[in-house]
Amino acid sequence: MNGEILLVFGLLLATILLFVSDRLRMDIVAILAVLALMLSGLLTPKEALAGFGDPLVVLIAGLFVIGEGLFRTGVAFAIGNWLLGVAGSSETRLLVLLMLVVAGLSAFMSNTGAVAVFIPVALNLSAKAGVPATRLLMPMAFAGSLGGMLTLIGTPPNLVVSNQLSRAGMQAFNFFSFTPLGLLILVATIIFIVLLGRFLLPKEGDPGGHSRDRLSLDDLISAYAVKDQLFRLRIESGSPLIGQTLGQALLRSRFGVIVVAVRRPSRGDATVRPALVNTEYRTGDILYLVGTEQQLGELLRSVEGLQRLSAEAQQRQIIARELGLAEVLLTPRSQLVGQTIREAHFRERFGLSVLGILRMGKPMKGDFLATRLDFGDSLLVGGGWRQIDLLQAEQGDFSVLTLPREMDEVAPHRQRAPWALAIVAGMLALMTFNVVPSVTAVLLAALAMVLARCVSMEEAYRSINWQSIILIAGMLPMATALDKTGALALIVTGLVDSLGELGPLALLAGLFLLTSVFSQFISNTATAVLVAPVAMGAASSMQLSPYPFLMAVALAASTAFSTPMASPVNTLVLGPGGYRFNDFVKLGVPLQLLAMALTLLAVPLLFPWR
Repeated sequence: MNGEILLVFGLLLATILLFVSDRLRMDIVAILAVLALMLSGLLTPKEALAGFGDPLVVLIAGLFVIGEGLFRTGVAFAIGNWLLGVAGSSETRLLVLLMLVVAGLSAFMSNTGAVAVFIPVALNLSAKAGVPATRLLMPMAFAGSLGGMLTLIGTPPNLVVSNQLSRAGMQAFNFFSFTPLGLLILVATIIFIVLLGRFLLPKEGDPGGHSRDRLSLDDLISAYAVKDQLFRLRIESGSPLIGQTLGQALLRSRFGVIVVAVRRPSRGDATVRPALVNTEYRTGDILYLVGTEQQLGELLRSVEGLQRLSAEAQQRQIIARELGLAEVLLTPRSQLVGQTIREAHFRERFGLSVLGILRMGKPMKGDFLATRLDFGDSLLVGGGWRQIDLLQAEQGDFSVLTLPREMDEVAPHRQRAPWALAIVAGMLALMTFNVVPSVTAVLLAALAMVLARCVSMEEAYRSINWQSIILIAGMLPMATALDKTGALALIVTGLVDSLGELGPLALLAGLFLLTSVFSQFISNTATAVLVAPVAMGAASSMQLSPYPFLMAVALAASTAFSTPMASPVNTLVLGPGGYRFNDFVKLGVPLQLLAMALTLLAVPLLFPWR
């Protein structure tokens, strides 16, 4: 054992200890590891920084964008609502359904992609069912890894071991060779988590992940005393409003009612748009407005061709889905101080309507539109979610106090949902049939999401979890160092030499344990590439069939449960779930032992030694 091997083992141990101690952010630890590999001379700067250009890192960044496209078009939440409808608020049913759906999807596409797409779904389910996100995200990530065991294309290690057989001139594993064992381990894992594993998951956490102490739309409406002042009117044929713009009709100044939005029938689903000064009224338009019963009655008596609509529940659903509310606070230097809402031309400047004012914590009564604003006043504003989103960049006249919880599931590009589904289906087809490399398929899909306007470039950049990107890119060079110095080959060779004499089952256990342990710290694909030839050679030297040993290596490579950097799917849920390093250890180690026991029992039955 030379000095370089000792040094790389020392760096690996130091990195693991820093991760376990949880004293530094994991992305900082990853950067420190990269610097140590360069400063020690184990890797050149080019080799140490190669992780930042690795296809896996680019693939993960692209998948964040694709997941954001599904989020912004409402696809992710449609799936979540279906799951919620089936599972209700039962944590057990939610857990089982999420794991089954993600595992099934991971059998035919990248498990990283499947988990990335379902993170917003899981957070939405968490918030609606009142179940802490910590109880759902980690099992979902593990299901993504287990789904890779189900088919030949489920995960790269399966292809690695199959290719090892082909190079030796033997019959390769077929598409479903992995399915029986994969299903056995998946079902056993779900049962274990439901019965015992849930006690090893963090008990505390916030429903919806990062959504903490957020008010809902109903909360805001009640606080500003406008809960009973939301109405709908339909413009009938012959109404004098037809052909007039909102600015020309002057409904606010004449009757005191505030038109918030207009729902316009179309060939498909009706579209709801914020009410702007140049919005023109048409036959069949449904107006969403705020006012008192007295003001509404005066409007209906004075303007013909308006029909009042009921269905309050439907009003709330439309408002939550298509319209937005926010609470803003006037700053000391705000130009709005001393002006009325009318004088400030609030709707013209921001594309939003002021629905109410709180002064000294109490809602203002009467004609608040004519009241001069004062520092410390908070305004309830309503309109399109796009305009609400833009409020966050406004720092001069006011600061945003509250964005309601519903904004987390808003779908501003809902009409682009068919495009998003088609893009994902195309990506899956390219990946399933190996038309192009996976990273190419993901980049094409991410670009298509932007070009199809399912997600904007600004939203795409914001969607990328840079902590995950840095962590993965920083840890990939560690595998290069282990391989380059011969450290990994030394461990593998020693293990085979010591266990071969104890029989095939002991060797099988040793190969599984080795592959599983190293998959916690380096790429499972890299581990499979290094261990598969050793498994093949060991089987040949003992005159045994290589099939059980290579199958064990493939299965073990998918048991990356015990560290957050063991697999990209673990890293993906790290931030949204608010997990710590030890959270993965507590649940991951028992699951690894369970998978190992099942493998030792079932593999020899399905793949005989000779």
